[in-house]
Amino acid sequence: MSENDIALMGHLMRRAGFGATREELEARAAKGYEATVEELLNPEEASVDYLDLQRYHGWTWKPGTVQGMGAAEWMHSLINSKRPLEEKMTLFWHQVFATGVSKVDHYDELNDQIILFREKGMGNYKKLLLAMAQDPAMLYWLDNNENHKDAVNENWGRELLELFSMGVGNYTEVDVRECSRAFTGWTITPKLARFPMGRFDWFFEYRDEDHDDTEKTFLGETGNFDGEDIIDIVCRQPATAEFIARHLYNFFVADEPQVPAWAVTPPNDQDAIELLADTLLESDYDIRATLRVLFNSDFFKNARFARLKSPTEVVVGTLRLVGGAEFPAPGLGDLSRQPCYMGQDLLNPPSVEGWHTGAEWINSGSLMRRVNFTADLVGDTQRPGIQDMIRRLKERGATTPEQLVDGCLDLLGPLEVADESRKELVGFVSESGDVAWDTGENIAAATGRVGELLQLIVSLREYQYA
Repeated sequence: MSENDIALMGHLMRRAGFGATREELEARAAKGYEATVEELLNPEEASVDYLDLQRYHGWTWKPGTVQGMGAAEWMHSLINSKRPLEEKMTLFWHQVFATGVSKVDHYDELNDQIILFREKGMGNYKKLLLAMAQDPAMLYWLDNNENHKDAVNENWGRELLELFSMGVGNYTEVDVRECSRAFTGWTITPKLARFPMGRFDWFFEYRDEDHDDTEKTFLGETGNFDGEDIIDIVCRQPATAEFIARHLYNFFVADEPQVPAWAVTPPNDQDAIELLADTLLESDYDIRATLRVLFNSDFFKNARFARLKSPTEVVVGTLRLVGGAEFPAPGLGDLSRQPCYMGQDLLNPPSVEGWHTGAEWINSGSLMRRVNFTADLVGDTQRPGIQDMIRRLKERGATTPEQLVDGCLDLLGPLEVADESRKELVGFVSESGDVAWDTGENIAAATGRVGELLQLIVSLREYQYA
């Protein structure tokens, strides 16, 4: 097994999941890269048992609107799932179909939306788009429950075209109006009042008497269209395939400009976008087939550390690396809040546009949160993941400052850092000289120094990139 195999596998698992321990990387590298891609795309492991979660954390059943604790169920899956790509796709679609509790005021419906992403996120995009058009949380979030044949509300129709499919510049205001007319009558059943533990479930309802069944002209086609017809027409447009392809590239490959700039700013890699768009069209929008092409491409394999981690990737990736937060560990509610402190309030995006990514994740406050959170975790040398790193360093005979630094960088990623950063790390370790692993006292001293070194490494800018 070569070091390059491990480095490439580490890259894949950071992007197609939330990173992996060295033990998992070695096991996957032994299977091979393409075999691992197939395993990620078609996982056989069982999904997380939510009934078991409720047995230990009963409050997750109906979180209501408890001060941002509604994402705990999802955080449980992000940390524990053995189907990492499936869970990563829930995060991808949540950033595309951004829907927030700030207006919906119903965490249970938002968690149902996450389940929908989990079930359909690697399937057919057209089917997912239709499911979102009938999703109660989305219907309420974008006011389609207020879209009537005699009083058209354009909010859902506009965002469907602008943010969920085609992108700005590929339709007219008339298209927005005609699209919205086609979705009249798509609403939710009357809502019941709250009960002591939260809200009752919401359900999609189609009201034929409230649907505009007259002729419509949309994107150059004329007919008595309903919402399903609109989605079919939208997905026949090359612009839609290109828009979704650019989202996939931005999320899995390398940071792109923010979505509002896409109409006037070309992609970083036009050839890559065209390949992904062509795959979407040729496969009738099969996301799994498109991801297969993406992960096996040279542009993906060569884009290491080209994306700034989102807060969720920082939190979940570090927790998976160090271990100790597996179910049924306490503190799940607090862990679910950590991405929010870094600028990504799960289930509560700032707007329908979602979060701005890349460098806009970082400001002085969010960076401090990232560093403090990760440093606290890797500095806890009792955590199983850190214990494994220390065991491996001992087995390698790492005693000199250079060996310790290179060993820790390797086990944390492998992580690539600038020469100047490595020099500073070696200088820090050199202040106390070599370490020894021969006695209990020396092992304890070496363990403490490894913990301090790991804390310094995760404070570097390089750790913030995937």
